[in-house]
Amino acid sequence: MRPLLFTALWLALGSGLVLAKPKPKADSAAGSHAHSVEELTVAARPSLVTVTQIGRGGSQEALGTGFIISSDGLIATNLHVIGNARRIKVQLSDGSMHDVTEIHATDPTLDLAIIRIGKKDLTALPLGDSDSVKQGQPVVALGNPQGLEFSVVEGVISALREVEGSNMIQIAIPIEEGNSGGPLLNLKGEVQGVITLKSAVTNNLGFAHAVNDLRLLLEKPNPIPMQRWLTIGRLDDRLWEPLQGASWTQHAGVIQVDGSGEGFGGRSLCLSKENPPAMPFEASVTVKLDEESGAAGLSFCADGKDVHYGFYPSAGKLRLTRFNGPDVFSWSILSDAPSSAYRSGDWNTLRVRVDENKIQCFVNDTLVTEQQDSGLRGGRVGLCKFRQTKAYFKHFQAGEKVSHSQISDQLALQLNAELTDYLAHKGPKDKTMEKLLAEPAASRSLLEQRAKTLEEQAATLRKLGREVHRRNTAEELVKVLQRPADQTELMRAALLVARHDNAELDTDAYLRAVERMANELKKDPEITSGSTSKAAARLAHYLFKENGFHGSRSDAIDDLSNSYLNQVLDDREGIPITLSIVFLELCRQLGLKDVYGVSLPGRFMVAYREQFGGEKVETYIDVFDGGKFLQPSEAERFIIQTTGQVVSEAQREPATPRAMILRLLYNLTSFSKKPELSLPYLDLILALEPDSPGERLNRAFTRMKTGDSPGAKEDLKKLLETAPAGLDLQRIDALYQSL
Repeated sequence: MRPLLFTALWLALGSGLVLAKPKPKADSAAGSHAHSVEELTVAARPSLVTVTQIGRGGSQEALGTGFIISSDGLIATNLHVIGNARRIKVQLSDGSMHDVTEIHATDPTLDLAIIRIGKKDLTALPLGDSDSVKQGQPVVALGNPQGLEFSVVEGVISALREVEGSNMIQIAIPIEEGNSGGPLLNLKGEVQGVITLKSAVTNNLGFAHAVNDLRLLLEKPNPIPMQRWLTIGRLDDRLWEPLQGASWTQHAGVIQVDGSGEGFGGRSLCLSKENPPAMPFEASVTVKLDEESGAAGLSFCADGKDVHYGFYPSAGKLRLTRFNGPDVFSWSILSDAPSSAYRSGDWNTLRVRVDENKIQCFVNDTLVTEQQDSGLRGGRVGLCKFRQTKAYFKHFQAGEKVSHSQISDQLALQLNAELTDYLAHKGPKDKTMEKLLAEPAASRSLLEQRAKTLEEQAATLRKLGREVHRRNTAEELVKVLQRPADQTELMRAALLVARHDNAELDTDAYLRAVERMANELKKDPEITSGSTSKAAARLAHYLFKENGFHGSRSDAIDDLSNSYLNQVLDDREGIPITLSIVFLELCRQLGLKDVYGVSLPGRFMVAYREQFGGEKVETYIDVFDGGKFLQPSEAERFIIQTTGQVVSEAQREPATPRAMILRLLYNLTSFSKKPELSLPYLDLILALEPDSPGERLNRAFTRMKTGDSPGAKEDLKKLLETAPAGLDLQRIDALYQSL
């Protein structure tokens, strides 16, 4: 039974990376003998470049190193050197400056990037084979430390280690700011690594990413034209207006601010372009600070210049300030007080209510201060930050009354009594769960508060909170997939799978992000041509050529982030099933007919049928391979070569949304490295397929491995009651009796 189950799980995977990769060889241009450091310096100097990130006002925001890897303008560096949504300039060794025209490839996990400039006939450094490096081997690091052009430091490889899941070369060389992105050379002049970070332990120690990781990006690039790169993370200027500098960016619903503003005290604003609310009004936002010494929160009654109110956490307190001008002499702190409701280091919801003469300020629905102040009225609402604060904002609202999760005194008393019974083992969990699910958001908040005041019971309460969230998410997922197939929101269902693991995930924000992508294409002549093949080709070019979506590289295909739709949209990297869901959702929004998913063994693909010469012709699209178009015979030949499986007639049929979500969940159970990590996905599978004996037995075994004997007995009892065919009920009963 178990071998069959594991075989079924393996066949359900969306991976196609099953062929062994040949070991990379050093480029033929590399020398065959060792050189002196002086000789290496002379030879490598023409290949070293300075990479500069340009800010909004044209000033330098970041500086790093890069090196030329192809004569036609490709340059390797670190991803953190180029940042997001910024112009990038490259200075060559001859002093000439060049704009970057394309981001050729990026990988957030590896912190690597390949950029392109328009200059040709460049001198490239040969790439070596990092699998051949040895401890104690002499190496040379080249870079631009602290902005000083072209420095050379000699050292040795001190170790090969895994750092945060990446294979790194540890080097006994001092690495300074500006060296990031520089090459690490052996004495033959071959690149062995890309210098990436300075050790926090000692100044005479650094790390480099193995050059074989860089080869992965070269083999499978995800090119993005510079005009597209500049839009990644950019605020929607139809909704927001940043003022007074700082860096305001956005990733599908979460606004981030970083750096000091140009106003006094590092002040910067980001005001909503929505019509200002009429009096009286409320405004709210959920905010998190990177460090509690920072200050960021709500701005209201703003004139678009220097005058406004601000309500924000600052150094652990909640501060309300009236800003009447550009400097501290025109500012009035109306209230500065701590609040027990404020959660340090966590997300906190700030809310203000403003009427003609009074301002009320709340944190997490708890009143912090009430001020009789009418100094400013009218104006706009938005966000503010001060000093060098890095902060995150979500769920901004403004209007006559904003929605919030305040718990009534009566409900709080009822839930607290229910929790007390639960913690004292007086009440059944199902009854408690039913009451909590009636107000899931409010219940989660109450559980967190109770956990902080009762530290000895915190673990039990947090576990219950996770169960409330996951049960609620599972119920939503079941409801979505119970709709007829042509009405099912596949993208929402996939985002619910991701939200099952991340209670903070804002599914609507990601749905809006995909909707914006579809809106870019709705009037495209290829999309509106009436030809499915032309529309599909345009959509593939848009996703994989213009926006850099790509299949996961190397052996990281089992990284859970590739199965979470929110992270696929953020990083533009995924596995076949998740990339297919993005493609199919855009097809749905663009009104493209006869496009569907195909659940092939080992590689999920997209397919479409189009009328040609009196018959419907089928074409496959391999979204994992950059949107490659295949004839059915080519796709099936590929499946045979990579998996040894022959595609059955049933596997050629269009996959239903339910089948696609189940395949996604099977991936997650297989990718989970520990039994306890796979349990949430088994719960979701059984929520969708409660009568699946194989998965119920699988969960029973997994629960036993994690020490959950009552849960295992529950599953075994269900199997004994339903008595499905094909199971040895006698052995199951013996196992049940032993627990």
